[in-house]
Amino acid sequence: MNTITTAARTATHDTPAAASVRQTGFVHDTATVFVRESRPLVRDPFSVMFSLVQPLIFLGLFGPLLVGAAGGDVAGTLQWFVPGILVMVALFGTASTGANLLFEMQTGSHERTLVAPVSRSALLIGRALKEVVPLVIQGTIVVVVAVPFGFRLDVPGLVAGLAILAVFGIGFGALSYTLALACRNRDWMFWMVHQTLLFPLMILSGMLLPLEDGPAWMRVAAAVNPLSYLVGAERALLAGDFGAPVVLGGLIAAAVTCAIGIVVGVRAMRRAR
Repeated sequence: MNTITTAARTATHDTPAAASVRQTGFVHDTATVFVRESRPLVRDPFSVMFSLVQPLIFLGLFGPLLVGAAGGDVAGTLQWFVPGILVMVALFGTASTGANLLFEMQTGSHERTLVAPVSRSALLIGRALKEVVPLVIQGTIVVVVAVPFGFRLDVPGLVAGLAILAVFGIGFGALSYTLALACRNRDWMFWMVHQTLLFPLMILSGMLLPLEDGPAWMRVAAAVNPLSYLVGAERALLAGDFGAPVVLGGLIAAAVTCAIGIVVGVRAMRRAR
């Protein structure tokens, strides 16, 4: 009995130190994975630039149609439309990250990382954090391109908006990795789920067209779509309105998405073999 009590006391005294060591190791592992995953971006920055084609096409071809519908108000239309494009960049950029993991699983490189002396949680979070880098770069470029055409840039609002999108991107990227792990032997299923969910989420967020005049069922669907809250928050922040209620809604939507993505993704990564 005394031996058990002594051991229990020792474990209790060792707990803070052990927890500190584990936290330090987790941070180190996450940083290692982040650096490893970011190297292809440094070696091939063209891939980041190439992924800008889609949002710039929407901005250049869809934007003028909205300007015409708004009676020629270019500046006002850009203030409404550009924040939606930023959310689109975050959505499409992070939703496809699972495809990279699928490729690694098919080539066997993912299995080698699983046996490396790195925690499974760090593998997922380090990968998800890597998605923040291209997201910030692409979002900044989109805004800079829109400025000469009349978009009024609020720098603190842009920084806050990109920070919220980064939080969302970490969670959504983790969900994309989770889907890839679930579809590891059926890559066609990954793309089927990807395409089936992505476009309804985009359309029902109001990032491209206003939903106020849409049917009631679309407004109800938008109310449960986290992207609609992100779009509202980005429009307020990029206009410099930090006190708008929609900003808090967007922050909550991003935080909830991030929490769900990390929890679900870490569990899936720990079960991976």
